[in-house]
Amino acid sequence: MQYKASSAEDYINQIPEERQAVFKKLRNTIKENLPKDLEEGIQYGMIGYYVPHSVYPDGYHCDPKTPLPFMSLASQKNSINLYHSGIYANKEIHDWFVESYPKHCKRKLDMGKSCIRFKKFEEIPFDLIAELCRKITTQEWIDIYEAQIKK
Repeated sequence: MQYKASSAEDYINQIPEERQAVFKKLRNTIKENLPKDLEEGIQYGMIGYYVPHSVYPDGYHCDPKTPLPFMSLASQKNSINLYHSGIYANKEIHDWFVESYPKHCKRKLDMGKSCIRFKKFEEIPFDLIAELCRKITTQEWIDIYEAQIKK
């Protein structure tokens, strides 16, 4: 679903009420564990966590005015989705996450290239998400981005 939000709080206020508590908990887990130099805002109609221009002036190669995206959180029709660029761009992080997930959750992993879908909100593995957020530093993400994606 698309939300017209200007801030993370605005976004959360627009999602269905029954999702708001778990969404806030997931957002707090992310904010408490991501590198401190990443910023939160709205990117691509979702809550985004990105490398600000003050840290990486080049911005995103598709649109240099846009800060370099790293992670996003979205409420979709049937799920809460977490998008993590490190899972997409770094095979070690991807493989670690896929291997670790069953240790934290009984439900089968529902995942795309960078998207993790949570359909049963009571089964979101918050501790695993916290660990995922700590897996890569901002500089490591910039290095991966420049070497593999920006080209």
